[in-house]
Order: sequence, then C-alpha cells, then structure tokens
Amino acid sequence: MNAENRVIADTVLVACPQCHSLVRVPEARALEHPGCPRCKAQVFSGKPVALDAGAFAAHVERGTIPVLVDFWAPWCGPCRMMAPVLERAAAERATQLRVAKVNTDEQPQLAGRFGIRSIPTLILFRDGRELARQSGAIDAATLARWLDRALS
Repeated sequence: MNAENRVIADTVLVACPQCHSLVRVPEARALEHPGCPRCKAQVFSGKPVALDAGAFAAHVERGTIPVLVDFWAPWCGPCRMMAPVLERAAAERATQLRVAKVNTDEQPQLAGRFGIRSIPTLILFRDGRELARQSGAIDAATLARWLDRALS
C-alpha cells in the first residue's frame, strides 16, 4: 500500500451535524474536536442529529462511520423514554458512530422505505447498509450490548 492509500484508509468521511456537508477527518485526529470547513460546527458533536431525506443520504449513505438511526414520533411515550438513552450513547460514542433521529410523522417516506411498523425502531447502518434492527424501547446497558455485538 502506498502512502496516499494509507492516508485515505486512515480517514473517516462524516457528515457535519449542522450543514450536512461531508468532511474527511483523519482517524488519529477524531478526538481533537475537528470542525466543519464549511460552517465551522464541531463534526463530532456528541448529540443526536435530526435527519430529513437529504441529510439522511449524507449521513447514512455517503458517510463512512456507522449511524444509529432512531425512527420515532413526539407523541410516542416509549420514544420519549429512549431519548436520554440515545443522548448518552451519542455522547459516549461520539467519534465511533453517529446517533440520528428520524421523526416518522415528518418523514413518512423514510419510515416507509425502511418498513417501519412500530416505533421506536433503531436501525444501525454502516456504509449505507443495514447492520442490525431493534424495535421497542431498551435501556442504556442493553443498547450498549446490542451496539457492541452489531459493530463487532
């Protein structure tokens, strides 16, 4: 492998949580709080990102870090119970995966595309492909085990 390929292999492509532009970040610098060159927002914010169809494509289909998508609705009690669990996962795994939320009331086409029949439903994606799916509310420890299994 030549030096140029090593440099590309040692980077991640991540969508900015603010402007959804793709940003190439060297893996070794992920913990240094890199900023988006376009809008200057912190790329690894440690907070869930709300997605619409366009942002979904940037984060899930074009980014190279895994994305955990929570399909939810504001009127759903179990969805509201999951919110702090997902916020914690986003903070603890900020440079390992992106946590995103899709409001199924506002984005019914995305819910339909992925066959969402009940909420909350979590889908873990890597390189645009579904790795794992979990329906129903779960606690933080169960989520951590599920993610570790799915990402290994």
